[in-house]
Amino acid sequence: MSADASRRAADLLREHRESIDRLDAILVYTLAERFSHTQAVGRLKAEHDLPPSDPAREARQIARLEKLAHDADLDPAFAKKFLTFIISEVIRHHERHLEDSANGGGSLERAGQANPKTPASGTSTQGD
Repeated sequence: MSADASRRAADLLREHRESIDRLDAILVYTLAERFSHTQAVGRLKAEHDLPPSDPAREARQIARLEKLAHDADLDPAFAKKFLTFIISEVIRHHERHLEDSANGGGSLERAGQANPKTPASGTSTQGD
């Protein structure tokens, strides 16, 4: 390969990696915003003794995401796995909110798990 071709390849590689880095940042900030909303949903469900899971909504969300994935030329099976993971985390965290509410509140905060920006922090991430 010539020096010119190698330089062009290196430039293209750098440009692709810069785009990937920007998209990774967008994903992280988008998930953080989503988590803050689902955190509020979890608290609302706990306060009103609503079930942490809504299977009908979850099924609609999965179908919706699969269609979006298909339209975006992304593997719908991957999209389904991704949303299924998020929903399972949401349900787990909604259950913790419900337990926390039943125990007088505060255990999520005491456990250091009240940060709405991380899925492992008491955050609800369901499609609610």
